[in-house]
Amino acid sequence: MNFDSPLESVKSDIAIEFENQKQAKIIYDAIVLEFETAPDYRSSMNLTLDESRILIRINAEDSTSFRASVNSAIKWIKLSLEINNLTI
Repeated sequence: MNFDSPLESVKSDIAIEFENQKQAKIIYDAIVLEFETAPDYRSSMNLTLDESRILIRINAEDSTSFRASVNSAIKWIKLSLEINNLTI
């Protein structure tokens, strides 16, 4: 634990809504392995598919690792959407 920070941990649930269930499933399938294999020294991320939404749960020990987790999730989703849009 970082004793310089008043935060003991940071937790968040993020819901990302897609146009339809098919698009959500395609993106979920493209990124789920990234979430399962990402190093989790100071944070953990769980991914769930819920109809046309992808739900991301982040638990981090500090704000720095939380920000890194959010940035990674956004990067993976954005890249998957861009690749998916190329194939449409």
